[in-house]
Amino acid sequence: MFVKVCGLGTAADIDVAVAAGADAVGLVISGTSVRGLDRERAVRLAAHVPPGVLSVLVVNDTPAAEAARLAGELGVGALQLHGPAYQEQDFAAAAAIFPRLWRATSLNDRPDTRVGAYGEEVLLLDSPRAGSGETWDLSLLEAARPEGAWLLAGGLNPRNVGEAIDRARPWGVDVSSGVESAPGVKDHDLIRTFVAVAKQAVTR
Repeated sequence: MFVKVCGLGTAADIDVAVAAGADAVGLVISGTSVRGLDRERAVRLAAHVPPGVLSVLVVNDTPAAEAARLAGELGVGALQLHGPAYQEQDFAAAAAIFPRLWRATSLNDRPDTRVGAYGEEVLLLDSPRAGSGETWDLSLLEAARPEGAWLLAGGLNPRNVGEAIDRARPWGVDVSSGVESAPGVKDHDLIRTFVAVAKQAVTR
């Protein structure tokens, strides 16, 4: 099970996620998110991610081409364009600058759920309000379950991630607010527990 811990804000957060066995860590640059980093801090944290762990730059309100240039400057492993504002042409513009793209969306936006539909290598399905900690109706996947490299996100935490994996059968999971003690403040024990539970889950 591929596990991404997103919205990390300190080097210690990264160290804990990596030690716990996370496959990827997410660094958010956003003017609307409590987890948003300024560029200087993002540079430091991106450089702190060790080899073998994928660093993912997450944006939701940055023009795609600008985000792609920033991803290159930071030296991250992948760029996640999050939300319905990013359409196929945006992915094409970003791919011309930075090739490793992730697409994050909600089923409420009636997206194309084929992994790679916009040229992305990974698809992430989230709740309608990203980063809110809100769960969503997983039964919607019965008519739109992706195949291949896709991540389940939205309202996951150490208590429910095992059941969610059993129901949704994703390739991986993504967590942010579900491992926090306060908005934007990661709880290291929750990170450790979440990664352990997710890694132990068996998909049918």
